[in-house]
Amino acid sequence: MRSGHMQPHRWTARASARWATPYRPLYKYFHEPGITEIYGHYDSRFFHALIPYDEHLLTLRHLIQSYLTTLRSLGVDTWLAHGTLLGWWWNGRIMPWDYDLDVQVSSHSLAYLGNRYNRTEHAWRYVDAQTGMELNKTYLLDVNPFHGMRGRGMGLNVIDARWIDMENGMFIDITGLMERDQRGRPGVWSCKNFHRYRTREVWPLRETEFEGVRAKVPYSFDAVLRDEYGMRAMTVTQWEGHRWDEGLKKWVKIELGSQQS
Repeated sequence: MRSGHMQPHRWTARASARWATPYRPLYKYFHEPGITEIYGHYDSRFFHALIPYDEHLLTLRHLIQSYLTTLRSLGVDTWLAHGTLLGWWWNGRIMPWDYDLDVQVSSHSLAYLGNRYNRTEHAWRYVDAQTGMELNKTYLLDVNPFHGMRGRGMGLNVIDARWIDMENGMFIDITGLMERDQRGRPGVWSCKNFHRYRTREVWPLRETEFEGVRAKVPYSFDAVLRDEYGMRAMTVTQWEGHRWDEGLKKWVKIELGSQQS
């Protein structure tokens, strides 16, 4: 798999009506090729085969770089969430055992994306570090028509939108935060998966960098991570067959038969 670095961002977008799905109540909008942890990280429409471990990080890197840069170009605030935010906390990188990426937006931004940019294709150009050639990838921004639902419903549509690699089906999950009970719990924002945040925990967003491009994280990112994962996730240095190398400042895979520390 080629490794690459980004050149100044250039993107184009065009409506993709052929990816539309008829609007019907009580159906699952996004579909994956399987229900297992591995197959659940691909969109069925573009899935061909599983991406090997040694290649998946580059695919995810292009996904997040293109997404963050494109939404910044559109003037839409988005920020890192869940395991992606945890990867940023450790070293500003995707954790190598992850096969998914998570970001959040406000419900207002989600509505804007749905109204203006739903099912648009975005061409991403980058320079391959090994060959020096300019290469292209295409991503689909697909907003779930049920994104405006205030409740979880049957749990079929907790993901509000996705940024999808049209070459292989890997994606970023985009969820919208909404004040779902403005009278009873004002200032409490949540997604359909019951992750709750106080206004002051999220805003104002902090400017930072992730995977080499400009990014944003919640204002109280440390409190957000502790509430979701506990302190153990921020201190344990061996996880999912990887160990934290303090000298390299990165997670490295523990090879079979190697000495573990």
